[in-house]
Amino acid sequence: MDSMEMRRDAIVQLINERGTVTFSQLKKAFPNVSEMTLRTDLKALDEKKRILRVHGGAKSVQVIIGTDDFLNRKSVRNIPQKQDIAKKAAALLHPDTTFFLDSGSTATVFARNIPDQSYLIYTTGLSCATELANLSRPTVMLPGGKLNRYSQSVFGYSAIRELERVNFDQAFLGVTGYHPSAGFSCGISDEALLKTAAIRQSEQVIALMDSSKVDVKCSFSFCGLSDVDIIVSDGNLPEEFLEECRKYGVQVL
Repeated sequence: MDSMEMRRDAIVQLINERGTVTFSQLKKAFPNVSEMTLRTDLKALDEKKRILRVHGGAKSVQVIIGTDDFLNRKSVRNIPQKQDIAKKAAALLHPDTTFFLDSGSTATVFARNIPDQSYLIYTTGLSCATELANLSRPTVMLPGGKLNRYSQSVFGYSAIRELERVNFDQAFLGVTGYHPSAGFSCGISDEALLKTAAIRQSEQVIALMDSSKVDVKCSFSFCGLSDVDIIVSDGNLPEEFLEECRKYGVQVL
């Protein structure tokens, strides 16, 4: 195998591991390769259907279009970062409150770290509900709706209508991507609408995101930095993003 094939295999492996990679992340991962060569590599890999080129980067072809990736694939990515985020998020909880817990792999790790206290928890994540079933004191509600079997979550009109009847003290939201021009985004229109509904009904909005989500633009935006109160992350967010957070008064943990 020549060096070009080895490099392209390494690019595919990186994209598969992360799900989505921006071009700037790719440049950092391959500092000795020119931008022109990397763009040629992405074009060739896209033509061979090994990756999917998107605006500003590339996606894994193992990410199913219209789902936000298989949950079991996401659950093995960035594990230490997700555990760090989960512990920080758990420290924000207060007994005898009502909160919304989004679906996704980070939310599932968070659910695993929620203490056995008296909460009213609404979650759209089946994997989150499974973790919460180990607790005896919280009341856990699963809104009705359409099943996304890939992300193991519930979404759709019925779920949105149910959330609109609840006043949440906090909403803990999963994030697929953040880009300055698009804000926070995800890959499914109905899930974006559901997140927007949870934001409207919540006193405090908390985004759970590791640093790999920055500069990633997905198809459907659901809010901007001005709609978020706290971002819980892994401590590796880029300075440009932190400056934007300070501009909007967003607390970063």
